[in-house]
Amino acid sequence: MSVPPADPAHLLDLAVDVAQEAAALVAEGRSTAVTVDVKSSPVDVVTAVDRASEELITARLLGARPGDGLLGEEGAERTGTSGVRWIVDPIDGTVNFLYDLPAYAISIAAEVDGEVRAGVVLNVATGELFTATAGGGAEVSSPALAHPVRLTGSRPDSLEQTLVATGFGYRVEQRRAQGAVVARLLPRVRDIRRHGSAALDLCAAAAGRVDAYYELDLKPWDHAAGALVATEAGLVVTGLGGRPFAEPMAVAAAPSIAGPLLELLEELS
Repeated sequence: MSVPPADPAHLLDLAVDVAQEAAALVAEGRSTAVTVDVKSSPVDVVTAVDRASEELITARLLGARPGDGLLGEEGAERTGTSGVRWIVDPIDGTVNFLYDLPAYAISIAAEVDGEVRAGVVLNVATGELFTATAGGGAEVSSPALAHPVRLTGSRPDSLEQTLVATGFGYRVEQRRAQGAVVARLLPRVRDIRRHGSAALDLCAAAAGRVDAYYELDLKPWDHAAGALVATEAGLVVTGLGGRPFAEPMAVAAAPSIAGPLLELLEELS
């Protein structure tokens, strides 16, 4: 049996096809009664649709590439032999999905030998599709666009003119600390946004809809695809104090204000 190619373009095409199929399942599930369970806390929720989406994505990816590994938010995990590992969030923004807020996404990334080389974030509610390959740039397409648009982020002139997105964890103590940081950050920037999906926040920064995004304690499935989109759009994607992205802070910022923002987050954290 021939081994499917592991070049980023091939992986991206497969991820897009699978994300679109999963999005149709999630959209159909939104129209029916949703069964809800909780995970790490009463506000950390998972639905039967999350699990069904992950099962579909896993079956399609591994059906097409049986030698690959996979890591999914809802428990799917497999060690592969091909050097490729898929990182999957079947619904990023499950609370938004529950409330029918139009910001919940399928997120699929492909690692090759430990580096993310292709990523797809598909907003189920709007049809916006964010894609990127390592070294190949990032794009957004949607039913409202005649053709894909290259993503290049934004260029705010100063920290005071920076619109910052963030998110919060699920534990009470963690939220209390994160809320205190936001309260001190708010007077220093243009404003704060909180969309409820790390993948879509990273893509919003890539699209210049916010100027920066930061969050603590993300998991690989939260950020793998979105961080590649942000990186390929030219953003500074890093952690604090020279640490790697998301270990434990994830920051994606327009280059024009990345330095001052990182200094401020270090001061406040």
